[in-house]
Amino acid sequence: MHFFCEQCKKEYPVATHAFQCECGGLFRLYQSAMDAEDVHAGVTLGELPTPLLPRMIDGQRFYFKMEDRQPTGSFKDRGAKRLIGELAHIGIEHVVVDSAGNAGAAVAAYAAAAGIACRVYVPDDVSAERVKQITAYSADIVRVPNGRAQTMEMAQEELGDAYYASHIYNPLFIDGVKSMAYEIYQQLGDAVPDYIFVPIGNGTMLLGLYQGFEEIGRLPHFIGVQSTKCAPVVEALHHLPHTPYRHTIAETIRVEAPPRMEEILWVLRSSQGDAVAVEDGAILTASKALGQRGIYAELTAAAALAGAQTFFANGMPDNYRVVVPVPGSGLKR
Repeated sequence: MHFFCEQCKKEYPVATHAFQCECGGLFRLYQSAMDAEDVHAGVTLGELPTPLLPRMIDGQRFYFKMEDRQPTGSFKDRGAKRLIGELAHIGIEHVVVDSAGNAGAAVAAYAAAAGIACRVYVPDDVSAERVKQITAYSADIVRVPNGRAQTMEMAQEELGDAYYASHIYNPLFIDGVKSMAYEIYQQLGDAVPDYIFVPIGNGTMLLGLYQGFEEIGRLPHFIGVQSTKCAPVVEALHHLPHTPYRHTIAETIRVEAPPRMEEILWVLRSSQGDAVAVEDGAILTASKALGQRGIYAELTAAAALAGAQTFFANGMPDNYRVVVPVPGSGLKR
């Protein structure tokens, strides 16, 4: 197993403290079938397959992948388990991560389970609930003013001798997320859904789902969903003029410049998918609809539902299997 640069193909060991190639390219993961097996079962928080919950909303059936049932309350546990398990295996003792909350909580929790020291950089407007959760795992918190971009920059500048356990830069994290695709496939009776509506910030969920379904052998149509107040992927995919980004209630997908933008666009295009932007008002309406059906989710899940409703505004065929991930619990906001 090793990392390699997506641009110049230079190889790096997994233990490298570099988080991207010296040429500026981002890392991808090479692993054999033996490497891909989960041989680090000791680093666990008791994970189980999450439910795929069917619900009718306005006459349309959606399947909600309930990632809020993960141990720390978000899908990021899949990537954190894979990444921290490997780091424990190779003897890493100290990690750093930057996050708007969910990834920081996941990495902090699994690092605690592995006995690895953890420092988490968060934007200063992150919710108090997320900070409380991260500190409960004995991680050190560093608050950074002026948004997520500055948070990432400071974390990278202050790594020191720590390993950068990034959910964006480290391909082991994305490799862990692909397990969601296998679960969806099995829960649909060994079938690939027709559409998956994925809320996109840095694209971790989208890229992990793509890798999983690519291994399965068939892709759903991936539809990326963003807020109209911060929609760089929608703008890039549809060649729209840039509009100034503003604060959105869907804070965990408020990312102005995703580092893996080219990969995100490639996945959307290769799956014959699309990307849509939704208003905050539509997100709130979708959140209410979820609550009325017993689902208390973070607002990124509501954004994904709002995107699906916008996409199928003129109707959805009854035989379509449309999956909407619930990335995290509403208890975190």
